[in-house]
Amino acid sequence: MKAPLQKLEDGLLQEQGVTLWVKREDLLHPQISGNKWRKLKYNLQEAGQQGHHSLLTFGGAYSNHIAATAAAGKEYGFHTIGIIRGEEHLPLNPTLSFATSCGMQLHYISREEYRHKSDPAFLDELQEKYGKAYLLPEGGTNLLAVKGCTEIVADMPVAFSHICCAMGTGGTLAGIVAGLAGDKAILGFPALKGGDFLRQEVEELVQAYCGKSYSNWQLVTQYHFGGYAKVKPELLHFMQQFKEQHHIQLEPIYTGKMMYGLFDLIRQGHFPRGSRIVAVHTGGLQGNAGFAQRLGVQV
Repeated sequence: MKAPLQKLEDGLLQEQGVTLWVKREDLLHPQISGNKWRKLKYNLQEAGQQGHHSLLTFGGAYSNHIAATAAAGKEYGFHTIGIIRGEEHLPLNPTLSFATSCGMQLHYISREEYRHKSDPAFLDELQEKYGKAYLLPEGGTNLLAVKGCTEIVADMPVAFSHICCAMGTGGTLAGIVAGLAGDKAILGFPALKGGDFLRQEVEELVQAYCGKSYSNWQLVTQYHFGGYAKVKPELLHFMQQFKEQHHIQLEPIYTGKMMYGLFDLIRQGHFPRGSRIVAVHTGGLQGNAGFAQRLGVQV
């Protein structure tokens, strides 16, 4: 499945002599959006081959991964179990309401317990409690997810010099790095404050997947706007202007910050004239309603 490229027309781009396309991964599927579709593709195949009928995964109350896994389970015939960080709050927010409408069984655990989500003993306890299931990590990132994300850069229909994407767990960037195998310049924009730790995460994923390392990628860590799921008025204003001008909806946790940062770097002359940039729209738009509800803002 291919995502279309949308070329942007903007006075700043002309002024700085760069070309910019948005790779519309958000259009891959109406509910299993963007990089989540890529990450789940081969995991769902593996779950079926192993004879599993249930998927068990982890996430916060506004998790794109939780919503995507629930939708994928409904579409492909898997029972889904979501282990949610924190206490239940009623009424359910739009993300969790959607997940339950898809048939996902939600279970809430304390933030202390949630820290053990990768411990083998804790995972064994969950399997005993909820039954045998195919385990998907938080955010969906594992080597099969990296494999799926390599396909973001497969058969790219334009010649480009740079590619950019937002980052949560690092799996999408790792897939892009692995898929390009040392070619082009790659920029990752962490959504978390102090996102430098993701360098090691990406490096380890690429090494595990490819058996080698590449040096053609970097992290751009200064556009987190205060931390994960935090915003400032200038970000929301940029997103609104971007939507009005280019008719592309962003979201404030990942793609909004990435695009704001990218345009700021272009404005600063970071990219040489003649650069041809692809920005990956990783989807996640389902979270907009819940984000707006929680903060009382418009997105």
